[in-house]
Amino acid sequence: MTDLTGKTALVTGSVQGIGLAIAKALGGAGARVAVHGLASEADAEAACAAVVEAGAPEAKFFEGDAADPEALGVMMAAVEAWGPVDILVNNAGIQHTAPLAQMPKETWAKIIDINLSAAFHTMQAAMPGMAARGYGRVVNIASVHGLVASKNKAPYVAAKFGLVGLSRVAALEYAGEGDAGSGGVTVNCIAPGWTETAIIQPQIEARAEAEGGDRAAGIASLLSEKQPSKRLSDPSEIGALALWLCAPVAHNVTGTTIPVDGGWTAQ
Repeated sequence: MTDLTGKTALVTGSVQGIGLAIAKALGGAGARVAVHGLASEADAEAACAAVVEAGAPEAKFFEGDAADPEALGVMMAAVEAWGPVDILVNNAGIQHTAPLAQMPKETWAKIIDINLSAAFHTMQAAMPGMAARGYGRVVNIASVHGLVASKNKAPYVAAKFGLVGLSRVAALEYAGEGDAGSGGVTVNCIAPGWTETAIIQPQIEARAEAEGGDRAAGIASLLSEKQPSKRLSDPSEIGALALWLCAPVAHNVTGTTIPVDGGWTAQ
């Protein structure tokens, strides 16, 4: 059901964390994977090696500043020349917390550029080709903050809400392309809650210290404020969901936003 042999996938922001987990899941199903990010040569090589080790027939690193539309255009042209993009996963993103009144204007602009505008540019470049071939998958990694708000995250929440809206528009525009046999063209969002990534480790360590060194208790304490399950998701779980959304069997799943948040957005 999830055989992606012969398909080419581009996963932005895929040298670590959720992006790398998705790249490995798609590669493990047989897709060639274009790895992307701002990374050292060693980190880029390590990410590609991990994707190949997971089962990808080929993985290649492509550099491109997600905040720069021209750089993204050059990158997209290079990826399309390597292999027409059948699967596009927009995962690249940044975060900065500050009250609205104190949020630097340049920070607002950069978060919107990377978390929202970059997805528009990559989708605009890749989706016409998907439609022409009758098969295409766009999976945009949103966030619970694309469904609910939190204080001190104005640009991030605005970008993620915008990403959900952008995805719905694209899903409607491309819903009639292809058919069940070819797989059709779909656009969906995944909205992770608390997920085990490097970016939250300092918060976990601080809570664990407050709980006498008990990491599990620290995680439960941290998550209890938002996530009823009090359990972190593993990036591989996000990868597994992205893989299913990319399978031909998911041809009629489009325009959705699927939370992976332990009940956060159900409250």
